[in-house]
Amino acid sequence: MLGETHDILHEFPNLEETIRNLRHNDVQFAGLVEKHDNLDNEISNLEELNQPIDDFEMEEMKKTRALLKDQIYQYLRDNR
Repeated sequence: MLGETHDILHEFPNLEETIRNLRHNDVQFAGLVEKHDNLDNEISNLEELNQPIDDFEMEEMKKTRALLKDQIYQYLRDNR
């Protein structure tokens, strides 16, 4: 939805310390989070600026963001 924050720290506020530690100490995890948050920023910018983009393309971007979020959550569960 327009104006919602989907960055990883907002998605999993109860895991903030774990997220910060993994981002600092695990290159693979840090890359997943960076990729997710960059895509989230791109989606937000497109929505807020009302940029012309195909609905299919926007939905694909959102699906990719959701997939990355799922991968990050699994990573968090495996590394608590």
